Amino acid sequence: MQDLLRQEIAALATTMVVKVGTRVVTHPGGRLNEERIAQLAEEIHEVLTTGRKVALVSSGAVGAGMGRLGLTSRPETLAQLQAVAAIGQSHLIEVYERTLRQFGHHAAQILLTAEDIDHRVRYLNARNTILTLFDYGAVPIINENDTVSVEELQTTFGDNDRLAALVANLIQAPLLVLLSDVDGLYDGDPRQPGAKLIPLVDRFDETLFDLVRDKATGLTKGGMASKLRAARMMTAAGGNVIIASGRQPGALRKILAAEPVGTLFLAQGPLITARKRWIGFSAQPRGALILDPGACEAIRNQGRSLLAIGILDVMGDFERGDVVAVCDPEGRELARGLTNYNSQELQKIKGLRTSQIAQVLGQCPYDEVIHRNNMVLTG
Repeated sequence: MQDLLRQEIAALATTMVVKVGTRVVTHPGGRLNEERIAQLAEEIHEVLTTGRKVALVSSGAVGAGMGRLGLTSRPETLAQLQAVAAIGQSHLIEVYERTLRQFGHHAAQILLTAEDIDHRVRYLNARNTILTLFDYGAVPIINENDTVSVEELQTTFGDNDRLAALVANLIQAPLLVLLSDVDGLYDGDPRQPGAKLIPLVDRFDETLFDLVRDKATGLTKGGMASKLRAARMMTAAGGNVIIASGRQPGALRKILAAEPVGTLFLAQGPLITARKRWIGFSAQPRGALILDPGACEAIRNQGRSLLAIGILDVMGDFERGDVVAVCDPEGRELARGLTNYNSQELQKIKGLRTSQIAQVLGQCPYDEVIHRNNMVLTG
């Protein structure tokens, strides 16, 4: 059964987003591992020869900068990290360009910020650029803009996993591959005897996060928690995810050959449109609507639009057309959508029937606060 699933996923993966972590492309001391990047370039070439398209989300700018500057330890202050990343980014893209050019491909550098994904026009510009690069036969090498992104350099793991999922949603890639320093998701601490690799996750459950928590300290191990968050985002949008080891060459070959490598996370539904992916997973909510249990049931299980009568409370300050989170009475997000009313208007009409809106606002431009066509289930 699993073999057939992997064969189908490999066959349908006409576009892939591959993320390589820092520990995949650097030596233990932190410096860039150019030999490993050359091996990765060869694997990407093999994928491209099948007619597929590949976008690569790559860490390693700090490691490349350390090598250029002759540093033996990773800088600690934010300003130093940003400076080293700025120096290293040019070296990183140079190595990708040199190694890919041996196979007739060009590396195209794309540096993104959260605002690029959040802003609708910039989001579309980024999408169009990547798709055009595919037309030119180039390989987009994508990273967060480290010189202006604070969280990327202050945390050891996580941000590029999320970035990779966002990029996959951006270009509607059906497959996201997260190459890490671990073989996949284990049913326990992989450092302990008896821990077994979980080859398939067919239903994403929050209890999966319990598998990557250190019972004594509560710390995540190996960045698996951030990879699970990326997998949750991607599978909710209808894509498949494989978490596998990138330490040794051959992972992409095995994935295309439908071999049982790593952990496969199955899509939790059909691929949703690019517009809905932006609404549900890329744009940052400008506020939140707290719903009563009946409205939650109507949205979650009946495919209904959100009406004012189902709103208990309005959080934040937002305008018409903004993305807002839709939450249950406990504040847990269950959906996101484009609101037809601003926060001031909703404060006045929350809990009212649609027939009462005109009496309060002087008009009723929309029956729905959020139409179902502009809403995406996220939780």
